[in-house]
Amino acid sequence: MRGAASTLPAAPSGPAAATPLKTTINLNTATQEQLELLPGIGPALASRIIEYRTTHGGFKSIADLDHVKGIGPKTLAKLTPLVRVND
Repeated sequence: MRGAASTLPAAPSGPAAATPLKTTINLNTATQEQLELLPGIGPALASRIIEYRTTHGGFKSIADLDHVKGIGPKTLAKLTPLVRVND
């Protein structure tokens, strides 16, 4: 089967462990489902991101993710190239 060799492995490794994203996700407009596409972001953390942006009037910078409970420096470093805050 020739097509099988071009597919991603089921459990990729590495820092940007294979998110299927082709573009960055806007933290201020992303849906729960879109946030869950990000590495390390499950349903609970996606909900907290949405709660933070609702409570604080949106993210002014990507660094604001550090204020969301459950996102520390390592997760922030993984997410930084995958997200944006501009409209």
